[in-house]
Amino acid sequence: MSAPLFQDRVLIGICTFRRPELAATLASLAVLTPCGLPVVVAIADNDAQPSARDLVKGIAADHPLEVSYLHAPQANISIARNALLDHARATGARLLVYLDDDETVEPDWLMHLVAAWRDADAGAVLGPVRAHYRPDAPVWMDRARAHDTLPVYGPDGSITSGYTCNVLVDLADPAARRLSFDPVRGRSGGEDSAFFAGFLAAGGKIAFAPLAVVHETVPSDRARLAWLLRRRYRMGQTHASLIAQGRPRAGRIRAAGVAVAKALACGGLAVVGAARPAWRNRQLMRAALHVGAAAHLGGARQIEIYGTAPDRSDTEPRSGPKES
Repeated sequence: MSAPLFQDRVLIGICTFRRPELAATLASLAVLTPCGLPVVVAIADNDAQPSARDLVKGIAADHPLEVSYLHAPQANISIARNALLDHARATGARLLVYLDDDETVEPDWLMHLVAAWRDADAGAVLGPVRAHYRPDAPVWMDRARAHDTLPVYGPDGSITSGYTCNVLVDLADPAARRLSFDPVRGRSGGEDSAFFAGFLAAGGKIAFAPLAVVHETVPSDRARLAWLLRRRYRMGQTHASLIAQGRPRAGRIRAAGVAVAKALACGGLAVVGAARPAWRNRQLMRAALHVGAAAHLGGARQIEIYGTAPDRSDTEPRSGPKES
């Protein structure tokens, strides 16, 4: 099969699932600073019923950008992400930018993403996600920046993982041409981590645009330590599922032992810093990540977070940075 023919233009893709906050996301896109390329928007509705269609159609009528609606049921985030990926390829949009449906962007957000893509020898560019808290959120969360999303760097200074809450992907890059999101991971989460693991394994490089900022207001339901611990546990499961691929049983057992040791070390640090809530809870979150990794390597079942309870805030946790 021949490679798609791409044009230098941007498709901003947003997956949505029963989120009225999508209206604010689209409003923020209406005042974007020009990035030097044509820009269109596509919404992939992951609900079994086309619940976002009327909202999107109503906003699209007066939006300065072309906004299209895709129905991509049901309750499996990989289906929605792949619908946007297929739409970008089918329409020849070289640059696919993923954004979440509960985020708003700075006016110069896209300009900085595109500028970083032009300047860097990279097929993907990440931007930061800055979390904002409601007045009833614990003070320590803001101090710990517990919900922010930033890249993870390896010892050599390269970015070792990716996320889809603020990213530009060059679909003409050889490392991205055959990639898609794994439907098996579409209910457990971690599909974006697996996507970028494949991208990096194929020789892709990821850059960072620190000024390409998006904002997220954290709902009260997510502003709980229990939610953060569950999220980190799931992230640990995802990380372990990736590093375990192709490893013999002995290698998985060793990796589980390392994860347990790290979890115990983080737990010990949490005890030592018990009087400092931000430090203590940050260590507990790191411990939960390593417990999740050990649990997966030990055969524990993967948590399902998509499609189990659409009205709960934990149906769409963000695949943010892994911690070691």
